[in-house]
Amino acid sequence: MNHKLKTVVIDDEQNAVDFIISIISEYCIDLEVSGQANNVSDGVSLIGKVHPDLVLLDVEMPNGTGFDLLSHFPEKDFDVVFITAFNHYAIKAIRFSAVDYILKPININEFIEAIQRVVVKRSKQAPGSDQKLKVLMENLRTPIPSRLVIPVSDGLEYLNPKDIIRIEADRSYSWFYLTGDRKILVSKNLKEYQDLLGDRSFFRPHNSFLINLRYVKKYVKKEGGYILMTDGSQIPVARSRKDIFIEHMARFRG
Repeated sequence: MNHKLKTVVIDDEQNAVDFIISIISEYCIDLEVSGQANNVSDGVSLIGKVHPDLVLLDVEMPNGTGFDLLSHFPEKDFDVVFITAFNHYAIKAIRFSAVDYILKPININEFIEAIQRVVVKRSKQAPGSDQKLKVLMENLRTPIPSRLVIPVSDGLEYLNPKDIIRIEADRSYSWFYLTGDRKILVSKNLKEYQDLLGDRSFFRPHNSFLINLRYVKKYVKKEGGYILMTDGSQIPVARSRKDIFIEHMARFRG
């Protein structure tokens, strides 16, 4: 990278701001802190004045949220890394949208890794080419996020979870089997997607599979028991998960 990324830190806790700036000065040589703010209105003014490359943004502040701040910038030519508490209501929307975030209390290694992902991304792409924030703002408008952003080899896929028939583990990767006979390889493990989709119509009948109950055609008892999906695939059911699966199907209203 030829120049340092102009970075602003916006957080209502001054000790958090000071800690973030100290991490940057010690470990993040690609960043240059160009300003700080402690609330939404000052943050909006700061971004307008500095035109940063990167905004490190607290989610919850006294006079509004980080999302309120972003709504002032319909066209965002900067990257954002959110700083948030794990139990914040928006954490699922943030994860669904594959936007980077750092949990409080801040772990230095996690902070450095998140910054490095931004640095690498900006070295490969033109600023402002990232659509993740737009998807995030869409997802925040609904109680249940409606678009899942998944990283693929040549970019990003934006999926409606209803179009996922099943996900199959392949070591640290995952295969997505979609409607329309489509199949996508994703460089994240199955547990990641179980955490995101598990409170919907998805069920994990076996260590290697996460299925969408909408596409279950039949449960077959023979050969140890397996699930026949509408795409013709046969999904094994772990012995310890059989009763739970049958219970889920009895309650499922799709």
